[in-house]
Amino acid sequence: MASALRLLPTMATRLRFSRRHPFSTAASLFSPPSKAVLYDEHGPPYQVLRVADVPPVELGERDVCVKMLAAPINPSDINRVQGVYPVRPPLPAAVAGYEGVAQVHALGPAVTRPLSPGDWVIPSPPSFGTWQTYIVKPEDVWHKVRADVPLEYAATVTVNPLTALRMLRDFVELNPGDAIVQNGATSIVGQCVIQLAKVKGIRTINIIRNRPGSEEAKEKLKQLGADEVFTESQLDVKNVKSLLGALPEPALGFNCVGGNAASLILKLLRQGGTMVTYGGMSKKPVTVSTSSFIFKDLSLRGFWLQKWMNSDKAEDCRTMIDYLLALVQEGKLKYEMELTPFGEFGLALDKSLGKHGSQPKQVLRF
Repeated sequence: MASALRLLPTMATRLRFSRRHPFSTAASLFSPPSKAVLYDEHGPPYQVLRVADVPPVELGERDVCVKMLAAPINPSDINRVQGVYPVRPPLPAAVAGYEGVAQVHALGPAVTRPLSPGDWVIPSPPSFGTWQTYIVKPEDVWHKVRADVPLEYAATVTVNPLTALRMLRDFVELNPGDAIVQNGATSIVGQCVIQLAKVKGIRTINIIRNRPGSEEAKEKLKQLGADEVFTESQLDVKNVKSLLGALPEPALGFNCVGGNAASLILKLLRQGGTMVTYGGMSKKPVTVSTSSFIFKDLSLRGFWLQKWMNSDKAEDCRTMIDYLLALVQEGKLKYEMELTPFGEFGLALDKSLGKHGSQPKQVLRF
């Protein structure tokens, strides 16, 4: 894999910066030269991605230059490179990556936001091009975040945890004691759903795939606060709701798998319940029986975080990110990740593509 990534020669030299401080001052009008993951066409990531040197970028009056600290490799990042995601950066020379955490390096002379060199910031809403060492963008792109959490959480807070939080809030009014059901429970969104629901006193019924290690996976989810965890085969019974015991029938379900795993959610939902689809990992369609509509009056909805963030929700988004990072700092929100040095990007990409078996989410550390 690593050999397929091409390292281009340096395109420019570093321009003048203050030697007395590790960060640049407002008088510095150019970013340092950067190293970035680029692609000129869509296709298999291991074929089209290249690591290249990028020249310094001039700062505008109200621009902020940041040094990236960490950025994850999300499935949607891979889909953008493949050309199958609905929203993609323009080609050629597109810089990959969509979320991450950075440190303020330099400020344009007319910046008005309360930012200082050394502050931690994230692009909020997320912005294309986070897989590079330095970025220059207008000041309103950047949201200052707390620096007392592990940087991998600040780097990943926007996409997966925020998806979980929005789905819990946007579709059904849930009260303490209510229940939700979800498939894909071992995913980061699934883990976040469990923990965010627990904070609000909401019970969770979780469905995982039949695979080796399923008992260990069940135990990990229960340690996060899951009330019940079932494999798909365990739910393949006629009276499936008898398995819920004292738990109430769920009012809300989250589907990121499709196929039979989605059908199981529909079987468990209560009368008038709602299933929200936010992914399709099995690449199988959601099939709904006529009786589910007529006799159970179920509702089927969809959720796409990017559409929500591209409305008028920028400030709401930032408030919720602060809330989520506070939960991280309090130890109430956690999920497994692996930090990999940016210099080993090829290895991190291979792990994200499943070439090394099941691996934690890969987060590039710059």
